[in-house]
Amino acid sequence: MNRSLWTVQVLLALFFALASGAPKLLLSPETLPPMPIPLPHAFVLFIGVAEVAGALGLILPGLLKIRTGLTPLAAGGLVLITLGATGYWLLAGDALGNAAFAFGMALLCGFVAYGRAYLAPHRAAAPRPALQPIS
Repeated sequence: MNRSLWTVQVLLALFFALASGAPKLLLSPETLPPMPIPLPHAFVLFIGVAEVAGALGLILPGLLKIRTGLTPLAAGGLVLITLGATGYWLLAGDALGNAAFAFGMALLCGFVAYGRAYLAPHRAAAPRPALQPIS
């Protein structure tokens, strides 16, 4: 279970950081693909920041073994973002294309959130004493 969760986490992190979040942050509004329902640029930037932060939250706590409880929270936040994207694409009339993809991403993020919270949570690093006796 741990390996499958790590695989899904890495793939989701790559998607949200590089394919979804980074273009919203790095490209100008004119070069982004046209959207069927226009959104304010500040809101698009907010979504991009949230996606990149969520991607980092999927990987870094488990990798560094620091604040490992943040991984299910990051995955839960990404569930909210992708459910919002699902609603956006349903309102835009693209139920079988982008809305279905966004809902599938929400299911994967939900799997990671549940899996890291209950099935195979990350273990925090064992605390080391500040002073160690000389042996």
